[in-house]
Amino acid sequence: MNELLSDTREQIVQGLRQIVPATMQVSGTTHIMRDLNLDSLAVMDFMLTLEDRFDIVISLDKVAEVETLDDLVNVVDQLRARKLKS
Repeated sequence: MNELLSDTREQIVQGLRQIVPATMQVSGTTHIMRDLNLDSLAVMDFMLTLEDRFDIVISLDKVAEVETLDDLVNVVDQLRARKLKS
């Protein structure tokens, strides 16, 4: 599972690098909206990108739980793991 988590984090950070300035620091505690200056529309667009990238569905209640990069990685990782089990 740690390998999956590492791959998930790497791909999410790569995706964020495409929409935020390269000078912005991104770590596990980075608050996605506040620290990266993303509005709700940009966040939803990014979630759709992640759904396509990982072939998962992120429900709105899960999106509402996400505040930091670590939160997002955990949600995506859980959904990926469930998909692999089914």
